[in-house]
Amino acid sequence: MRTKSMKHLKIRPRLTIYTGDSVDTGSFGKGIATLLRGIDQYGSLNASARKIHMAYSKAWRIVKETELAFGFDLIARDGARGSKLTAEGLKLLEAYEKLEEESQDLLSKRFIELAR
Repeated sequence: MRTKSMKHLKIRPRLTIYTGDSVDTGSFGKGIATLLRGIDQYGSLNASARKIHMAYSKAWRIVKETELAFGFDLIARDGARGSKLTAEGLKLLEAYEKLEEESQDLLSKRFIELAR
């Protein structure tokens, strides 16, 4: 049997924010965060969805479901001119991205400690 060190292993935590006590309620994770970051960069839900190879109808559904679950608008739509993030949408996205980054750093260091 070949033994191999665990030094090559990497950890990538998946962060999800829930609106209630149950995981069955609305959630905010990597998918919606990627869509919102794209809207912030490209000024359009359609362009954001295209960039990640997602159908516009699916992107629209994800945004609407998340807005309904969280109780506030994530994006402000301006017809043919595109969309931009609302203040609440941007704050939620930035908090998610910061927590994701911090958890990645913390858990990667902890994994190394535990795998020694």
